[in-house]
Amino acid sequence: MSDSGVHKAIRKLIEDMGSDIIEERAVNYIVRELHNGRSLSAVLNDSYIKNRLDEEKMGHVLENEEVVKAVEDEISAAFNDKDFKFTDE
Repeated sequence: MSDSGVHKAIRKLIEDMGSDIIEERAVNYIVRELHNGRSLSAVLNDSYIKNRLDEEKMGHVLENEEVVKAVEDEISAAFNDKDFKFTDE
Protein backbone atom coordinates (compact mmCIF):
# COMPACT_ATOMS: atom_id res chain seq x y z
CA MET A 1 0.00 0.00 0.00
CA SER A 2 1.42 3.35 -1.00
CA ASP A 3 1.76 6.32 1.31
CA SER A 4 -1.33 7.98 -0.15
CA GLY A 5 -3.21 4.67 0.14
CA VAL A 6 -2.38 4.52 3.84
CA HIS A 7 -3.53 8.10 4.30
CA LYS A 8 -6.80 7.39 2.49
CA ALA A 9 -7.39 4.28 4.61
CA ILE A 10 -6.72 6.18 7.84
CA ARG A 11 -8.92 9.08 6.74
CA LYS A 12 -11.78 6.68 5.89
CA LEU A 13 -11.42 4.94 9.26
CA ILE A 14 -11.57 8.25 11.12
CA GLU A 15 -14.57 9.44 9.08
CA ASP A 16 -16.39 6.16 9.75
CA MET A 17 -15.74 6.45 13.49
CA GLY A 18 -17.00 10.04 13.45
CA SER A 19 -20.09 8.96 11.55
CA ASP A 20 -20.76 6.20 14.10
CA ILE A 21 -20.56 8.73 16.95
CA ILE A 22 -22.97 11.08 15.19
CA GLU A 23 -25.42 8.23 14.58
CA GLU A 24 -25.12 7.07 18.19
CA ARG A 25 -25.87 10.56 19.49
CA ALA A 26 -28.82 10.85 17.12
CA VAL A 27 -30.16 7.49 18.38
CA ASN A 28 -29.85 8.67 21.98
CA TYR A 29 -31.59 11.95 21.14
CA ILE A 30 -34.46 10.26 19.30
CA VAL A 31 -35.03 7.69 22.05
CA ARG A 32 -34.94 10.36 24.77
CA GLU A 33 -37.38 12.62 22.91
CA LEU A 34 -39.76 9.74 22.20
CA HIS A 35 -39.76 8.82 25.88
CA ASN A 36 -40.48 12.48 26.65
CA GLY A 37 -43.73 12.08 24.73
CA ARG A 38 -42.85 13.67 21.40
CA SER A 39 -43.96 12.11 18.14
CA LEU A 40 -41.40 10.46 15.88
CA SER A 41 -42.19 12.83 13.01
CA ALA A 42 -41.64 15.87 15.24
CA VAL A 43 -38.31 14.51 16.50
CA LEU A 44 -37.11 13.66 12.99
CA ASN A 45 -37.91 17.22 11.88
CA ASP A 46 -35.76 18.77 14.63
CA SER A 47 -32.82 20.73 13.28
CA TYR A 48 -30.56 18.68 15.58
CA ILE A 49 -31.40 15.59 13.53
CA LYS A 50 -31.74 17.22 10.11
CA ASN A 51 -28.35 18.95 10.39
CA ARG A 52 -26.51 15.75 11.33
CA LEU A 53 -28.05 12.96 9.28
CA ASP A 54 -28.29 12.58 5.55
CA GLU A 55 -30.83 10.17 4.09
CA GLU A 56 -28.48 7.16 4.32
CA LYS A 57 -27.52 7.83 7.94
CA MET A 58 -31.18 8.44 8.82
CA GLY A 59 -31.94 4.97 7.48
CA HIS A 60 -29.25 3.45 9.71
CA VAL A 61 -30.56 5.30 12.73
CA LEU A 62 -34.18 4.28 12.11
CA GLU A 63 -33.10 0.63 11.85
CA ASN A 64 -31.29 0.82 15.19
CA GLU A 65 -32.82 -1.59 17.71
CA GLU A 66 -32.99 1.09 20.42
CA VAL A 67 -35.03 3.38 18.16
CA VAL A 68 -37.27 0.52 17.04
CA LYS A 69 -37.87 -0.47 20.68
CA ALA A 70 -38.66 3.13 21.67
CA VAL A 71 -41.14 3.44 18.79
CA GLU A 72 -42.74 0.12 19.76
CA ASP A 73 -43.03 1.33 23.36
CA GLU A 74 -44.69 4.55 22.23
CA ILE A 75 -47.13 2.66 19.98
CA SER A 76 -48.01 0.35 22.84
CA ALA A 77 -48.53 3.29 25.19
CA ALA A 78 -50.69 5.04 22.58
CA PHE A 79 -52.96 2.02 22.36
CA ASN A 80 -53.15 1.71 26.13
CA ASP A 81 -53.93 5.43 26.55
CA LYS A 82 -55.96 5.68 23.33
CA ASP A 83 -53.86 8.76 22.50
CA PHE A 84 -52.33 8.28 19.07
CA LYS A 85 -50.63 11.70 18.76
CA PHE A 86 -51.74 12.30 15.20
CA THR A 87 -50.47 15.87 15.44
CA ASP A 88 -46.86 17.06 15.80
CA GLU A 89 -47.39 18.79 19.14
